[in-house]
Formats: sequence, C-alpha cells, structure tokens
Amino acid sequence: MTISDTPTINIDIWSDVVCPWCYIGKRKFESAVANLGDDIRVKVTYRAYQLDPTASPGKTEPVRGVYERKFGGPEQADRILSHVTSVAAEAGLDFQMDNAQRANTLLAHRLIWRAGQPDSPIAQSDVKELLLASYFTNGNNVGDPDELAELMQQLGADRAETLAFLETHEGEQEVRNELLGASELGITAVPTYVVEGQWSIPGAQESETFERVLRRLADRMNEV
Repeated sequence: MTISDTPTINIDIWSDVVCPWCYIGKRKFESAVANLGDDIRVKVTYRAYQLDPTASPGKTEPVRGVYERKFGGPEQADRILSHVTSVAAEAGLDFQMDNAQRANTLLAHRLIWRAGQPDSPIAQSDVKELLLASYFTNGNNVGDPDELAELMQQLGADRAETLAFLETHEGEQEVRNELLGASELGITAVPTYVVEGQWSIPGAQESETFERVLRRLADRMNEV
C-alpha cells in the first residue's frame, strides 16, 4: 500500500481538561493509533466540552470538596477518586487528585483551539497533554491566565504573547460553537470520539477496542 492509498480517518474528540476519563482515554487512544502503524493515518482535532461550566473564572477550591458535594460525602468521594487514580495508573498516568483544583476551562479551551489553527507553531495535542498533566498531576490552576501563560512557556510560547491572547476574546466564539456542537450531536458525556462526522465512540475505551473499531472503519471507507 502506497502513502496515497493509506486511508486517513478524521476524528473529532470532545473532551475537557478537568475530565479524568478524557486523560485516560487519550492514553488508550494514542496506544491504539500507535498500533495501527502505517496501515491507517489518523487526524485528530480536539473539541471543547465543559464538565463544570459554572465554575468561577476567578476562584478555585480543592476538587475533593467538589466531589464530596456532588457524590454525597467524603466516603463516596474517596471511593471514586481512588478508583479513577487506580485506573489512571494502569494507563501510566500519575493522578494527584488531592492537589487538583476546580477551574473554569474556557481559557484552556481557547488555547487548545488556537493550537489547532493552521498557522500554529505548537501542536494541538501537545497543548492538550500539557494542560491535562498540569491539572491532574501537578495541581495547576488551568483557569488562571497567568498560570496558563507560565505553562505554555514549556512548549516554547512567549508568556507575554499568551497573556495578550487570553486578554482578548479571540477564539471564544469558536469554542462556544464547539460547545454548542456537542449539544447538537447529543454528546452528554466525555470523552466522545466522532469519526468522519458520522460515527460516535463514547467513553475511555480499551486500546484494543479503539484499534479494532478504527480498522473496521478504515475497511468500510476503502469499500466506498
């Protein structure tokens, strides 16, 4: 099979940077894509979803307290956080949930959107990875513009330029359109993988499941 014959699958991934299953799913999805080798090319675009859109942009609090209120107390929160931390570890991720801070993710999604533009020198997947790791492992406030600008320096971005971007409204409407797009597609949980705008794969599937589905879809595309 020549490069020109290799099928390319376009996948839009709706996710949030404060969603533990989105980070776990990212690792498993990446493993599946790596296993495809040169048989199939996969083009990923990350789309915005907000699990906690009412989180205050200017305030933060430990995520543990949020879980306690949402799930009925400390015992339930401990059980859920312990489970997700264990699953993350199996995927090679180091979750430090006691350090995680509640955050409004609109600014983070704008940075991800920006990295997805054709003229961006930074890959969208790198920004996504940075923000996920910053939130789940390092306890950074991914809703704070100063902290985001500091983080983006790790990818070679100029701190002042990032701050200037975040102080504008550039990309905000586009992000809100992605949020609306999720609603129009009936997406109510993340991660959700939408393949070629037609097929939806919900949740953090196992790597083998992702690989099997992608190969089947590639075969179907080749038959058309």
